[in-house]
Amino acid sequence: MSKKIKYLVAPNPLDRNLTKEINGFDESFKKTKTKVIIEKDLTIYLNNQEIVTLMTVGDHPEYLAVGYLLNQNMLKKTDKIKKIEYDTDLKVVIVRTSRKTNYEEKLKRKITTSGCAVGTVFGDVYDEILKSKIKSKKKIKHSWIYEISKKINLTPSLYLEAGAIHGCAIIENNNPIIYMEDVGRHNAVDKIAGYMFLEKINGNNKIFYTTGRLTSEMVIKTVKMMIPILISRSGFTSWGVELARKTNLTLIGRAKGKKYLVLSGEKRIDHK
Repeated sequence: MSKKIKYLVAPNPLDRNLTKEINGFDESFKKTKTKVIIEKDLTIYLNNQEIVTLMTVGDHPEYLAVGYLLNQNMLKKTDKIKKIEYDTDLKVVIVRTSRKTNYEEKLKRKITTSGCAVGTVFGDVYDEILKSKIKSKKKIKHSWIYEISKKINLTPSLYLEAGAIHGCAIIENNNPIIYMEDVGRHNAVDKIAGYMFLEKINGNNKIFYTTGRLTSEMVIKTVKMMIPILISRSGFTSWGVELARKTNLTLIGRAKGKKYLVLSGEKRIDHK
């Protein structure tokens, strides 16, 4: 099934820069070898200002940098990006814009989130989201929820190769088209946000799938991309559900096999 999926971008489990083999012992105390994910640090600059250092698997650094800045309200959707520079030796990405930027005060007000590998979000992002409402009339068929999970689970990925990683995907109807992975789910989301921004992909008629928990952070980033439906095989947090209801986001969790729970926006599910 996975060979028929035409991804715009997808995981590359054969990339030797993303995993390595190490020696260990199995449950019978026999020597064995296994693949593990390689974590790397990546420092993001916006023009001349250092913004953050993230721990990441290391692929798609440019998309990660742009998506992170977008989701933290440091990069505006109207901004013109003049250049994105990535230095592999220094492990630095510099996003250069036409607009002059200075976020010294904003950087003092960051909030640590529940994201794996420690995510952050800034106070003004919450204020913006509380004023947002998703108006999309996009529907998701009951049968698609199972089909989406199955297609993603059968796609070659770093998770299948080595585990210890989260995945996020953008879906058109029941077909995944963008699939990103990282050690933290917030990084995977940011990579998708960066890709969609740079490639001018509209989220209004898309579905977002994540392997991670449905937290406030996941809801916020989905709403910022204006994607109307968010699905996860994992569970919910109360704040995530509250924000989804306030912003009219359809929230589907515990999607395993043919079972799932809907805690917000149930009108977008087509049971026919």
